[in-house]
Amino acid sequence: MIITERKPLEEIREMLEGFSKVFIVGCGSCATKCETGGEEQVKEMAEVLKEWGKEVLGWAVPEECCDYRFLRRDVLRPYKEAVGNAEAILVMACGSGAQAVAEVTGKPIVPALNTKFIGITERLRSFHERCRACGDCLLFYTGGICPLTRCAKGLLNGPCGGQANGKCEATQWQTDCAWVLIYERLKEQGRLDLFKKLRLPKDWSEWSRPRERVWR
Repeated sequence: MIITERKPLEEIREMLEGFSKVFIVGCGSCATKCETGGEEQVKEMAEVLKEWGKEVLGWAVPEECCDYRFLRRDVLRPYKEAVGNAEAILVMACGSGAQAVAEVTGKPIVPALNTKFIGITERLRSFHERCRACGDCLLFYTGGICPLTRCAKGLLNGPCGGQANGKCEATQWQTDCAWVLIYERLKEQGRLDLFKKLRLPKDWSEWSRPRERVWR
């Protein structure tokens, strides 16, 4: 899931300067779960914009803001006139969603959220980064724990000298050392031979930008 957080209201207000008619687009997927771009948050933002003297022409929460199909179905078709009359669109979704709205509508967009990371959901309002989308997954060899993401230094061949009692120095020993976790996991699985396996430096060619995945 893409984890987002709302930008400071003052920053949003500054970006909206010069625009009086605004349409708001949220996201029914990740941003709804993060409570940053669901129906409730979109309604609250609409009230804030009205207090700022903006004319909110309407709002919509498509099933997924990053999908052209849902944007056309849930936003463009039912709100064609409102979107057409809007001077700007405030997007309460991740960066991909905001760019999709910009491409589909052709309107100036104002991103209301900051995209933080790809995360897992532990429980309500508790999200943790676990994947960097590096394009070359090595989880089989590390017990299902990604060292690129969970090690602050992205080390691939065991812990650095700064770990103490299983904790990471980069976070003032507040978080677990990824490589200690990997060691314990592989030990539990009887696969410690993988811990001793030498891993070559990361090939970052799979991480070149921009990336795409298209097939028929």
